[in-house]
Parts: sequence; structure tokens; C-alpha cells
Amino acid sequence: MGLIAFTITVVIITVLLSIAAFNDSRLADKLILWPARMHKAKEYYRLLSSGFIHADWMHLIFNMLALFSIGQFVELAFVASGITPWLYVFMYLAGIVVASLPSFYKHRENPYYRSLGASGGVASVLFSSVYFSPWATIRIFFIPMPNILFAVLYLVYSAYMSKRGGSTINHDAHFWGAVWGFVFTLAIEPSHGLVFLESIKALPIGR
Repeated sequence: MGLIAFTITVVIITVLLSIAAFNDSRLADKLILWPARMHKAKEYYRLLSSGFIHADWMHLIFNMLALFSIGQFVELAFVASGITPWLYVFMYLAGIVVASLPSFYKHRENPYYRSLGASGGVASVLFSSVYFSPWATIRIFFIPMPNILFAVLYLVYSAYMSKRGGSTINHDAHFWGAVWGFVFTLAIEPSHGLVFLESIKALPIGR
């Protein structure tokens, strides 16, 4: 497959499955993360399948735009570092699973809890980009800030909101997907963290 073809393929598959689930509630019920049902029926495939469906068009568009824009950079960074892009795909898919596990454990006795969306995988890709380019500028609500600052704020906010509760957003998935993406990239990148440390030292002040 050509460069960034993996990112495009994941986006296309996710869009098609999400649209299908929009129009078929039975399909959505089969794929959604449903801890109570999984706990009893052992439908553990939902840890992954839930990352390929979304609540609505806005949810889908936001996640896929983020994945497409950031995923292109990360996929190319993997190749430039001598890492097979198949590990990029593995990181994304495993990110969905890893991000779903805390919710599965926490809500396994709650028959009403359900969750869906690619946020865990997208967070993995986002934090992989932080490893490769910590000082790159990212815009949040049109406010520019370096990747590394956004990463810290993202983790603090996700942890706080998860502890606070009372939200329909799965902040646990955001937090653990992000942690997974950074740790996985650090582990497989040939320098095992030296690239990140050297980038951190190269503080772009006055440039």
C-alpha cells in the first residue's frame, strides 16, 4: 500500500460502517460497546467494533477529520523512522480496545451504559504525533499551542472529567487511548525515546 493509504483505508471503513449503523439500529446494537451484555454473553469483539460506529454525523466527521489530518503525519513518521505502517494500524486498533477496557470494567454491571466512537484510536494517533513532533503547533478553537502543552492539558482535563462524571462523553477512552499511543510509539520507535527527548531539548524559542 502507498503512503498514507492505511489512514485513508481506516477512515473509509469507519465512515461506511457508521453510515450503515445510522440506518440500521440492529447493526448499531451488535457493534456498540455494551459492557453488561459483554460481561454475560462474552461479546468481547465490541471492545473493537464500537470504534467503527458513531452517535451522529457530527461525532463521525469530527473524529474522521482529526484522524485524517493527524494520521497522515503519523503514518509518514512511522515509515521515516523505519517502522512498518502495519504497526501504525495496530496502534490505532489496539488504542480503541485499550481505551474501551476501563469503561467495560467500570460499567460491566450497568445494563444501561453504552459507548461508541473512534475517540480512543484517534487519541492514540494524536499522542503518537506528540512523540514525533512535540513543538508542532496545534489549533484548539483557533488558539495555537504546541503539541506538548496540548497533550498535558488534554490528559489533565480527561482525568478530571472522568473523575467528575455526569457526562455522556467517554473521557476514560480519551485518557487511556492517549497514554497508549504515546507509550506504544516510544516502545517501537528505534531510538526508544531519544528522538522525543532531543526534540524537547530543542525548545523553539526565538525561532
